[in-house]
Amino acid sequence: MFETIKLEKHGRIGHLILNRPNSMNAMSGKMMQELADCFESLLQDSGIQVLILRGEGRAFSAGGDIKEMMDPDHPMDIDHVMKDVSRLAKSLYMLPQITVAAIHGASAGLGFSMSLACDHIIAEENSKLAMNFIGIGLVPDGGGHFFLKERVGVPKAKQLIWAGQTLKAHDAMAKGLVDEVTAEGRALEFAEAYATEVLASPVRAKLASKQLLHQLKIGELEQVLASEASAQSAMRKSADHLEGIQAFVGKRKPQFTGN
Repeated sequence: MFETIKLEKHGRIGHLILNRPNSMNAMSGKMMQELADCFESLLQDSGIQVLILRGEGRAFSAGGDIKEMMDPDHPMDIDHVMKDVSRLAKSLYMLPQITVAAIHGASAGLGFSMSLACDHIIAEENSKLAMNFIGIGLVPDGGGHFFLKERVGVPKAKQLIWAGQTLKAHDAMAKGLVDEVTAEGRALEFAEAYATEVLASPVRAKLASKQLLHQLKIGELEQVLASEASAQSAMRKSADHLEGIQAFVGKRKPQFTGN
């Protein structure tokens, strides 16, 4: 059904698996479209009550696919891509399931925005978490501004976005970005234990509270997504973005000019 992701259902637990392991689950245009389609289909799925998000291979997700961004033969249509990113973030936020991110390896850029959109975040102790758009002259997307602000407030959200630093799991938990830290190789095990615990509780009441709280904020999220799409389109045309991309590929320090 999907090329870049897998959706598995085990009773009332679903597993959404990012499945581009050879690219560290970097998000291609195809993956963003498939994630948006998958989350939208789950909006109508009352059979699943807990959804675990995880990545195949060495990482959760390294973020947007920079190779695809730079492909001269098939340039990424940023405006089209941002529509899928907005669909992805909005439907993930409104899912009628309790969502659990099980993070190992890297969760960066859009991958980190998607992790932050989940209700419960579990990260292995050596995982690397980064809202690192600033390094290539871009702004967070996928609702990154909204989800960061929801977790830590506006002043700290700005600091995290501007710094763009890579955090280990314990540092991320100290900042309120992660709910649980596990030993290496055990995120999925802990996510499944959490899911089992949820299913043994009054889960319908929990989901009703989630819907009530998220419904209050959906208008704000939609506004943020529209603003992120507009800002990202502008940033993609900036000299600093081009320099950031070229420096990343050339493995050198970028020389930003503020243009």
